[in-house]
Amino acid sequence: MEKIIKPVSGYLAIVMALISLPLSIFFFVMLGQTGNVGFFFLAFLFFIAFIFLVKGILIVNPNHSRVLTFFGKYIGTVKENGLMWVNPLYKTVHLSLRAHNHNGQQLKVNDKMGNPIEIAAVIVWRVSDTYKASFEVDNYLQYVNVQSEAAVRHLAVSYPYDRMEDEGAEQDITLRDGGDKVNEMLEKELNERLGPAGITVLEARISHLAYAPEIAGAMLQRQQATAIVAARTKIVEGAVGMVELALDRLSKKEIVVLDEERKAAMVSNLLVVLCGESKVSPVVNTGTLHQ
Repeated sequence: MEKIIKPVSGYLAIVMALISLPLSIFFFVMLGQTGNVGFFFLAFLFFIAFIFLVKGILIVNPNHSRVLTFFGKYIGTVKENGLMWVNPLYKTVHLSLRAHNHNGQQLKVNDKMGNPIEIAAVIVWRVSDTYKASFEVDNYLQYVNVQSEAAVRHLAVSYPYDRMEDEGAEQDITLRDGGDKVNEMLEKELNERLGPAGITVLEARISHLAYAPEIAGAMLQRQQATAIVAARTKIVEGAVGMVELALDRLSKKEIVVLDEERKAAMVSNLLVVLCGESKVSPVVNTGTLHQ
């Protein structure tokens, strides 16, 4: 599991390094003047201390971290920002904690109804556990790409693209009309898939959704036909209501008395006028009602 450590301040290490280097030079000069071997050991000791101090200095930028290992053993993770100092024998690996955008490529898959569709998603993610991201998976960036594609494919085959009224079964959720619900399910599945790698998905949204080109034309015709049928149904309902109202008003006010045959003719004429696509040209009857 991830272990956060707080290293020594790097400023103190710099001060000690700046003291060690002049002392090392001073003792080397004294060695040359006196030839005393003791000065050599002191000069060498302060020079090694200078190298030791300088090599352990590291800079951690905001929303970045350093993963520390010592001969293959995980020591901890430095998340504190600023100038730090750690054991120079530690191996440090830089790991960004910033939010990343993954713009997935367009995938061609079959939806639940077997229709070929094109789908793509945009995912915002970040590293939440540096230990898992570093040691549980081989390459966490590649892991995000592969698992994101797998999650989008699984979502696409789990739900239909759109409702098929002619199938006689209403679907609770579709990819086209699901909206936030579909995005929420995608985000949940991505968190489950990427959790073992220490990745947290902040947001996931469908960025592209369309029928595949080979059936796009046919599906467009189907949608247009559905729209036409719906519009015609609405027109007929309104026309029937208007005819009913006209007959009722004529009967109540006794403007004209129509037998069943004349009522049928009137209904037919009104429906033609109200439901016709083109403008109707009226014909004036100058004779009697029955001629």
